[in-house]
Amino acid sequence: MRAGELAVDHPTVTADTSATDAARLLAEHRLLGLIVVDERRRPKAVLPGSQLLGALIPQYVRDDPALARAYDEGHADRLCERLAGKRVADLLPANRTPPPVVDADATVMEIASVMAAARSPVVAVTGDPRSTDAPMIGAITVADLLTRVLPPA
Repeated sequence: MRAGELAVDHPTVTADTSATDAARLLAEHRLLGLIVVDERRRPKAVLPGSQLLGALIPQYVRDDPALARAYDEGHADRLCERLAGKRVADLLPANRTPPPVVDADATVMEIASVMAAARSPVVAVTGDPRSTDAPMIGAITVADLLTRVLPPA
């Protein structure tokens, strides 16, 4: 089976999408990550849910996780307020690596290899194997891939 056959429509965001809207998209679709695309739907980055969560947590709590216990539920319920006024671009690291991308002809092993090397929960699929700058036609998640390769229970 090739990537083009496994690829499914996957919600995307742009660098200008509000961070709150990105969080809602992750939650509503129960995604592990979002693919960040440009105006031509070319994959530019992956925003893992863990990266978005990191933006919710104050730096001093990240530096000392024991401080997280000091937050009561009332404060925890307001964590998403930290996303106000931020865009997806604000959540992406400045030194990020290129997004994991495969072309529609990629094999299951190639897809798994790209995902594992990038430590990404999702890989973008493009239609043109000759172009590194082709628009995204779909995506494959870790769950999609495992569903394909796991033996029946």
